[in-house]
Amino acid sequence: MARYKYYDYNQLMMVPVSLEEQLIPGTLEYAINHVVEKRLDLRIFDERYHNDETGRKAIDPKILIKIVLFGYSRGMLSSRSLERACNENITFMALACGQKPDHSTIAAFVSSIDKEINLFFTKVLLICEEEELLGGTHFSLDGLKLSSNAAKEWSGTFSDLKKKQEALNRKVKEAISEHREADKKEGRKSDTDQQRFEKRIKRLKQKAENIEEFLAENEPKIGSGGKEIQSNVTDNESAKMATSHGVMQGYNANAIVDEKHQVVMHAEAFGKGDDNSIMEPMLKGAKDKLEAAGWEEPLKDRTISADTGYYSVKNLEACKEFEVDAYVPDPQFRKRDIRFADAGRHRRSVDKRKERYKSKKFFSVEDFKLDDRTGKLICPAGHGLYVKNRNFVTGNGYKGIAYQAPKTACRDCQLRSKCLRNPNTVSRQVHVFEGNRPGSLTDEMRNKIDTPEGRRTYSKRLGIVEPVFGNIRTCKKMDRFTLRGKIKVNIQWMLYCLVHNIEKIINYGKSYAMAPA
Repeated sequence: MARYKYYDYNQLMMVPVSLEEQLIPGTLEYAINHVVEKRLDLRIFDERYHNDETGRKAIDPKILIKIVLFGYSRGMLSSRSLERACNENITFMALACGQKPDHSTIAAFVSSIDKEINLFFTKVLLICEEEELLGGTHFSLDGLKLSSNAAKEWSGTFSDLKKKQEALNRKVKEAISEHREADKKEGRKSDTDQQRFEKRIKRLKQKAENIEEFLAENEPKIGSGGKEIQSNVTDNESAKMATSHGVMQGYNANAIVDEKHQVVMHAEAFGKGDDNSIMEPMLKGAKDKLEAAGWEEPLKDRTISADTGYYSVKNLEACKEFEVDAYVPDPQFRKRDIRFADAGRHRRSVDKRKERYKSKKFFSVEDFKLDDRTGKLICPAGHGLYVKNRNFVTGNGYKGIAYQAPKTACRDCQLRSKCLRNPNTVSRQVHVFEGNRPGSLTDEMRNKIDTPEGRRTYSKRLGIVEPVFGNIRTCKKMDRFTLRGKIKVNIQWMLYCLVHNIEKIINYGKSYAMAPA
């Protein structure tokens, strides 16, 4: 007969645990504990508390910041999950030194450190400088779109939201009417059905009231083009953003990263999806932090790279103002790069629906030839386009000449389907722009990127900034914001980047792996 060891859950065990021994040198929890305990001066929190004579003793801010940073590194973004970890996880118990803050204390702490978070970030940056983790030769700027704690279904213009409110009120009336009709036919409903109905009505009324209150207290949001853009009832500072995974309601989390060890120099979240005006606040934030860390003229003549989303006159003007050596390509730079001349051969022959690509090539400006004798632009069909405007200027400041084809030339042209994208267009227009405008920042940047040195420098961007976002979003699971409002979201984004920087310290710092706890 088989014999097994006896076990009985109705017994007690005395397990001695050394909290200090749970924080092993070389681990992230050890680095967080050491940085917060030994290097951060948290006396700035003292003025918050007025319990020296009366009131309960508060949990030390050092304990709270340790719990939050380590919890975020494990993907525990909610305050309730952090509260539970302090009661169940031995590593959290060690960092909290046996204390057990509740979720409301943790949430209130994170939401309220908007003034202190910059001091934390700068101090960690100073530690990175002392550990020789900063190169200071090439910085890269990029953004990561993360979802907010708000549903995109609650977004819309004020007219859209008003229609949504009216639809909800109609649903309330219809539900009440249907309920009364059912009562007449079937008699009185059970208590459970009655409670379910009341909850549904209350929920619909609450949604309608939320929209009504929002419309009364807020003004329509106006975009950069001067037109109204969509607002959001839940978090009006967030925005709808297009991503590779579809449209989401979120924030554009930006970071400037140093080349040497991918340390984040400055981090800030913005409530808009486009990057065409973000360069100036990001450069200013990086400059302020580096100056606080002891650098003199931290950005002057430093190489700054950013992707095509940052290619705008406003961003290039900011680069000139901060005297940085910027590399920001225009959206068409790959088409001019000889290295991508045969990139089309890698395109698959069928799309996701297993159908052949239906590509239709239209005539471009290059297909039109100038007749020097007549001054007309000759189209592929042999017709001459006359000069319509010699001083044509676009909204971006591009100057050129506008040519127009006669209506009779395009009316019965056999090449019309390859020339006019819109069948209803009367005749073809062609704009020939000047490529090198004196004093043009965009032309200067385009020519700079097209040089071998420009391509080589810009190609470093991918290996500098993208690994940071991969570590934060994928490895650490910090892939969304749980707070609402730009100030609170910005706190959370800087905490995410702090986790990344402290991990760099423990991985590449010369002294922290063996420093005494």
